[in-house]
Amino acid sequence: MVTIYFYGAGEVPYGCFSNFSAHGFDLDGDWWPTSEHYFQAQKFAGTRHADLIRRAANPLRAAQWGRDRSRPLRRDWERVKDDVMRRAVAAKFTAHADIRAVLLGTGDAEIVENTGTDHYWGRGRTGTGRNMLGRILMRTRTQLRGGLHRR
Repeated sequence: MVTIYFYGAGEVPYGCFSNFSAHGFDLDGDWWPTSEHYFQAQKFAGTRHADLIRRAANPLRAAQWGRDRSRPLRRDWERVKDDVMRRAVAAKFTAHADIRAVLLGTGDAEIVENTGTDHYWGRGRTGTGRNMLGRILMRTRTQLRGGLHRR
């Protein structure tokens, strides 16, 4: 099986798989500049922190604010975070035909976030991480193939 590794938003052609890629979308009644903005803001849904993160100048700042534990994290975050990521990724690839074509063009390849620091969303330092972002991208690819997110 072919494996596609991605990490940085600037990588061609698979940088669009990064949550930092500049592919904004409308979701939950707001415009989100990146899927990172959406994901991090949802940690504080319904609070002023969420809107602050949505308006962050770039995805790195959104990530920094979202990871700041001085802000009160929503109680159900561990239970809902995968669904939040699924919604963000689906909205992003539904909104942009160009990157949807890139994702669909991966065929049946395994998609892996190639990060040594994140054992949940990526492959992690040892390569045995859960790769949840890659798994969500592959699931989104299957759904897009089936026309479930077509506009």
